[in-house]
Amino acid sequence: MPHIEIKCFPRDLSDEQKQTIASEMCDVLKKHFGSKDESLSVALKMIEQSRWKEEVWDTQLAPEMDELIKKPGYAL
Repeated sequence: MPHIEIKCFPRDLSDEQKQTIASEMCDVLKKHFGSKDESLSVALKMIEQSRWKEEVWDTQLAPEMDELIKKPGYAL
């Protein structure tokens, strides 16, 4: 571990771009956590903008605002 889960509005990303994102995210965790590559996992979940509030904001961001290291610059 750790596991990284990225949620975003839908993007047209190639498999190569997705792999680059995962690789760069893993590089950060290896540097700061001392993790080994085989212990890391990355998920990319595309969430439609119309569903963001109910699927992300209401259930994950708003209830855990005090625990967020970087808070969003918007409120819903």
